[in-house]
Amino acid sequence: MKKLYLLLCFFSLVYTQAQTNYANTQVSVLTIGPGSSLNDAFGHNGIRIKTPTSDVVYDYGRFPFDDPNFYLNFARGKLLYSQGFSNTLPVIEYYRSQNRTIKEQVLNLTEEEKRDIHAFLETNALPQNREYLYDFFYDNCATKIRDVLEQTTHHNVQFHTPEALGDNTFRDLIRQNVHWNSWGGLGIDLALGSIIDQRATDYEHMFLPEYIHQFFENASRDDNNQNLVTKSEVIYTKIETEKDQNFFLSPLFIIGVLSLIILYITFKNYKTGNRNKWLDFSLFLFTGLTGVFLLLLWFATDHTTTANNYNLLWAFALNILVAHQVLKTKVATWFKKYLSFLIILLALLVFHWFTGVQSFAYALIPLLIAIAVRYVYLFNYFSRK
Repeated sequence: MKKLYLLLCFFSLVYTQAQTNYANTQVSVLTIGPGSSLNDAFGHNGIRIKTPTSDVVYDYGRFPFDDPNFYLNFARGKLLYSQGFSNTLPVIEYYRSQNRTIKEQVLNLTEEEKRDIHAFLETNALPQNREYLYDFFYDNCATKIRDVLEQTTHHNVQFHTPEALGDNTFRDLIRQNVHWNSWGGLGIDLALGSIIDQRATDYEHMFLPEYIHQFFENASRDDNNQNLVTKSEVIYTKIETEKDQNFFLSPLFIIGVLSLIILYITFKNYKTGNRNKWLDFSLFLFTGLTGVFLLLLWFATDHTTTANNYNLLWAFALNILVAHQVLKTKVATWFKKYLSFLIILLALLVFHWFTGVQSFAYALIPLLIAIAVRYVYLFNYFSRK
């Protein structure tokens, strides 16, 4: 039955190609602006193929929410994404209803190239071909559009660097779309390691949909040096609305308040000459658990961007094993040396930050200060015992 289905799909594809007049076919790239939620904060791309008999958008980056193992596979970095297609008008209406800018670039392609790209997308949409292992930076809904064009034109495209392109790291480019003082921004800065603090080449900027639009706008054909884009227009422009941002629910405010509490308790302890055991236990337990989570992201998943994460310098995993020490009235003799080691790790974190090895979440600064002050106080406190 499966072989019969695949055979029917093949003959359907051949028949569609034979009936299509590619002289009157238009191939264009759609660029969708960012949405309001984290999963669509970076925008989207698709390839529109408008023939005399059909008008379809092919896109990548579809993910199966109904998969029972969706969240497990996502956490492990093993989530399969897929290619799909939809009629153009419903696609445009959908993104209009989300108030997201829609831009279109008509491509300067030969009849043969139009036929090849259509055949490629139709073949890629077959059930046995449509799934692929997603990579946010190197194999996503934007890079697929570029790769399909290069493959079907036999690399007859020359991408030129836009004038306004800056010198950015991958983290810089993420922060252009996700504000640092948001929970999504905090999560990204916490989970992704120093790998994304590398400088992105001009070509690598195209992992973001907006840069696909910019690079295509400046691209040319190698065979005749003509512009790749013959027509560029905005189908829909986002209506700007006032953003409902509650600073009192932001990471900086909440973490700042918690940090002030830690500093206040430390100051009170300093005045009275004692210490709050449950504060210390909570601090060691929190940093230890966070460290274990980051280590799992690094070593127990296939995510390439979670490696070399120097957040482990403050979220030190071994803290979870020594947390019980701070509940004792008299700690082990080695614990004071352990505290000095933690202080050195925080100093290394500052060094890594200032030398550009890794940029850390700005919202964590109050907490890092509070942790450093607490460690120094505990070191002095136990030195007097």
